[in-house]
Amino acid sequence: MPAQATIGVLSPGAMGSALARVWERGGARVVSTVAGRSLRTQALAAGLELLAGLVEVVELADIVVSVGPPERAVEFAAAIASACRTADRHPLVADLNAISPQTVELVAAELDPAGCELLDGSISGGPPTPDTRTVLYLSGPSAERLASFSAAGLRTRIVGSSPGVASALKMCTASVYKGFTGLLLQALLTADSYGLADLVLADLGDSFGGSAAGAPARLALAASKSDRYPAEMREISRTQREAGVGGELFAAMAEVFERLAATDLATLSPEEAARVSDLGEVLARAAHKSLR
Repeated sequence: MPAQATIGVLSPGAMGSALARVWERGGARVVSTVAGRSLRTQALAAGLELLAGLVEVVELADIVVSVGPPERAVEFAAAIASACRTADRHPLVADLNAISPQTVELVAAELDPAGCELLDGSISGGPPTPDTRTVLYLSGPSAERLASFSAAGLRTRIVGSSPGVASALKMCTASVYKGFTGLLLQALLTADSYGLADLVLADLGDSFGGSAAGAPARLALAASKSDRYPAEMREISRTQREAGVGGELFAAMAEVFERLAATDLATLSPEEAARVSDLGEVLARAAHKSLR
């Protein structure tokens, strides 16, 4: 770990606060802010070194990490750039959002005029803890600066020398991980309408094993975060379209998760969703609109 280096995290939600904690446990100083954030985010960030606002974070940070909903990646970059101008600071900015290489270019366009170098990153796996195997992929000429921070439970891999590579990797892997969840949801909701959900799940278990057996919690957890999935699906769609393979599949998958986000199942918090085990309850709640 670089001596005296400080990481600033925007924002300390479930993933951001978990990253902050594993870096802190590795010996780094990590600062963040919850100014303007929800009560849930404030609770998740409890115990972190919290500052008054983003300008104060930028004033201290050598590396600013942006992690949040993909549809806010460019907005976050603009806010960081503004804070850097105010503070007259030029930290390395690591964008770890689930965005397409094309959106990475928009992020860079916000940061470049403020004199901030962009480090492209993506995360595979859930929020890291000392016992997880979450992977942080990085691409860019200064990737080693963030990769050098020790963090138990977070493996870091440099996958390219220019921004966009790490995000392209995320778009490919997420298309399988989240695409499978979307397919499972559609299959089981359809099966349930015919009274066949248990039989369909048992048949899938022969080929997919634990992925099928863990369907209730998998679907509940996806529902609890489904408000941000449509934007990620559209980022995947854009990536695939730009690659020349067509973007229609994940444009449609965005609609699947939009429907899920409007259901009663989506009212669960991720913490509540992780404890769900009854398939019937999951499918019943995923079939009914939320009253919130």
